[in-house]
Amino acid sequence: MSLDSQAAFFHLEDEVYVGNGPARGPWSAEACHAGPVTAVIARTLEPIAPAQQLVRLSISFVRPVPVAGFRVTTELVRAGRAATTATARLTDLGGKLCAKAKSLHLATYEPVDFPSAPSGGPEFTAATAAEWPFPVASHGLPFFASGIEIKLPPGEDNGPGPTTMWMRTIGIIEGEEPSPFQALCPLADCGNGISRNTDIRENTCVNPDLTLVVFRQPESEWLASAARSFWEPNGIGMSHAMLYDTKGVVGTALQTLIIRPVG
Repeated sequence: MSLDSQAAFFHLEDEVYVGNGPARGPWSAEACHAGPVTAVIARTLEPIAPAQQLVRLSISFVRPVPVAGFRVTTELVRAGRAATTATARLTDLGGKLCAKAKSLHLATYEPVDFPSAPSGGPEFTAATAAEWPFPVASHGLPFFASGIEIKLPPGEDNGPGPTTMWMRTIGIIEGEEPSPFQALCPLADCGNGISRNTDIRENTCVNPDLTLVVFRQPESEWLASAARSFWEPNGIGMSHAMLYDTKGVVGTALQTLIIRPVG
């Protein structure tokens, strides 16, 4: 699959974010996939502390985010020399709350050769093109899968279970180049799907939240997620993913899961 370099998940109409086809999630023709929505929220929060780096974004999804349009408002909570915090509220066109978020922005320091853990990532040069694990949505319309391209490292497949996957996407907003943090967001919300533990037609694993921590700005177009999901018999679970660019690890994504049998 070759991506349209001019395509994007959303376009703006008088400060309203309106979803294009790839913004849809797989379950409802009217609801957005949370990954591109997370990128929009990051876009609104990054300017709050332009001299600092957005390093953590925590989002709770209260109700489905409509493809038809939504607004995002932000509020500065605390501005500090070393750390800044802020919040965002995403509402539908009727003013109903759909998602709320908190952000942490940190001041960077002059480069020092600090010791760190090994940061190598999955193999990219030998990765091979693959399909999204569930390329057809239940509603039959274009959705998230039409806005992404994926590759699998040697030894990986896109079946159930812990999986490592490379991804690149179309733009977030028409006519804009996404920031590195924004570009990572669609992949960050895919951990539950990448590492689902059964066929998606047997059990759903919806995430009502997402926490994304990025300690280093991604530098490559292709980004990877090494994800695994933990499912409990009571229907509660967790997905954890380490996130990479082609140079190494950049951060992590954590999702709480609601797991239910289909039918």
